[in-house]
Amino acid sequence: MPSAASLRSQRTVLITGAAGLIGTILRERLAATYAIRAVDRNTAPGIAPVVMTDLGLAIPAFVGVDTVLDLAADAKTSIGWHEVCANNIPATVNALEASRQAGVRRYVFMSSNHVTGAYELDQPYARIVAGRHGGLDPAAIPQITAQSPVRPDGPYAVGKLAGEAAARYYAETFDLSAVCLRIGTVNSADRPIEPRHRATLLTHDDLVRLVERAIEAPDSVRYGVFYGVSANTWRFWDIEDARESIGYSPADNADDR
Repeated sequence: MPSAASLRSQRTVLITGAAGLIGTILRERLAATYAIRAVDRNTAPGIAPVVMTDLGLAIPAFVGVDTVLDLAADAKTSIGWHEVCANNIPATVNALEASRQAGVRRYVFMSSNHVTGAYELDQPYARIVAGRHGGLDPAAIPQITAQSPVRPDGPYAVGKLAGEAAARYYAETFDLSAVCLRIGTVNSADRPIEPRHRATLLTHDDLVRLVERAIEAPDSVRYGVFYGVSANTWRFWDIEDARESIGYSPADNADDR
């Protein structure tokens, strides 16, 4: 019987939107474990030019793929409805449909913490993201969970919620496991650069740990939504379900950086 390591090495992982920061981190860090295939609308060495809003052109890149890591979207949280409706949502739907047609085993959607971003207008979250921690007990912070009512903070976040809903539809209708990761703050500095990041940082190492666990999660995980954040002292997103369902255990803390 093949070992777990050999099974991992046999997996072909497709990264869409592979030219961005997160795509680049994953492309470089996962290459030692998986056969990586990378596509993006922007050409770069080692990345095939594929526009995900064109389903017919996208499908060939998905053939023979075990897992899709879908980052194909305009990542600027300030974008408006036109960009979301013309690019982000169609790209996500096409990635799901291409995964279905190609017989992909697992689809991993890079969602966003901004789907519940409006909670940060309320206390105690508003104080935490402003860096005003005085009088607050980090152990007593009410955790926002994947079951909390969604509160998107803009069109970008609404587009990510549409992607989570589309992923659930495909998981429950077709033979496609879907894992949605509500990614925290990933930046090139790999450390907090503003007060909010002490709560929201997802380090590069923990990002890779999270994605590896999403790829390797048991086949019994047919659909799941999980927050992706490091073990930060001031974290206010719950990650216990990610620990229990897919084995994600972050090792870093923003306060140590």
